[in-house]
Amino acid sequence: MRYTGPKVRLSRRAGVPLTRKAVKYFEKRPYPPGEHGRRVRRSNSDYGLRQLEKQKLRWYYDLSEKQLSRTFESARKRSGRTGEELIAELELRLATVVLRAGLAPSIYAARQFVNHGHITVDGRKVDIPSYKVKPGQVIGVREKSRAMVPFIEAAEGVHADERIAGYLAVSHKELRVAVVDRPKRDQVPVPFNEQLVVEYYSR
Repeated sequence: MRYTGPKVRLSRRAGVPLTRKAVKYFEKRPYPPGEHGRRVRRSNSDYGLRQLEKQKLRWYYDLSEKQLSRTFESARKRSGRTGEELIAELELRLATVVLRAGLAPSIYAARQFVNHGHITVDGRKVDIPSYKVKPGQVIGVREKSRAMVPFIEAAEGVHADERIAGYLAVSHKELRVAVVDRPKRDQVPVPFNEQLVVEYYSR
């Protein structure tokens, strides 16, 4: 199942801020949530470290355990390094592209926008957050949805990262993003060690 509780609390469990909003809260309380959070000792075992890294990746992309496992199997079948292919597969999910392009403030909002039918791929509505986008495809916001406050903000660049991902060509004004290439690991600002995730699933 996907986590549906407080997102800042989840960041504190992960040990890293998982959303932009969580950054300032995490700086104030950089320890696990709960009454004994300050005294909680994280597992130093190899398995514990790998499991935590897997959980952080899952929470960051807002995936269920089954979804991440399935994505890993897909990445393992590709010819490149499995960890890098795993990140690329996750970055090409429609919800992630919507987030990375600055059309949504968080992965949770991006998922919701897709679910509610506000997002198009090559001009056609797609309401599946896990839809795999391919290089050459163009993602946009439906005409009927463009007057909504979140998309007015997106058009002004409010939700955009300081640097647009190198595998995307984004026009915030037009609420349009083209996937120009398959993501490379150094283009993805995910602060995790994907090799530990590979080792977790390969045990």
